[in-house]
Amino acid sequence: MSLVRWFPRRNGVQAVEINTELDRLFENFFSPALSRSAWSALTPAVDVEETPDAYVFRADLPGMSSKDVKVTVHNDTLTLRGERKQEEKSSEGSLHRVERAYGSFERSFTLGLPVRAEQVKASYKDGVLEVHVPKADAAKPRDIEVQIN
Repeated sequence: MSLVRWFPRRNGVQAVEINTELDRLFENFFSPALSRSAWSALTPAVDVEETPDAYVFRADLPGMSSKDVKVTVHNDTLTLRGERKQEEKSSEGSLHRVERAYGSFERSFTLGLPVRAEQVKASYKDGVLEVHVPKADAAKPRDIEVQIN
């Protein structure tokens, strides 16, 4: 007797293709007006760096004003909130394409270590938000000298 590999098919369509179609169906159902690229444009890209003394977050927020961004630290969670507002232009021309995404966003990061919330600093320059979150003394690594008995 020989073994034959079994490929599940339904009406000539492979299971992988069915999964792809189901993913597309749910994606369109929950965000019909936004394509995947437009949705990701509302969620800013963030780089997170950990130094011995602090966490440093850098978020790309092009075209936003610093007054449209809010930074919050609660316990060990940093939250970035903001809103990209659509420009209102009163021109006699008509728009042919609108590809830039507008709306509000929120990103939260759990740090997992105690931080000094009162010493958090945020700066905004050239479309990049930079947040420095200092670690609490208890969270900093410390060297322990080994004693010889």
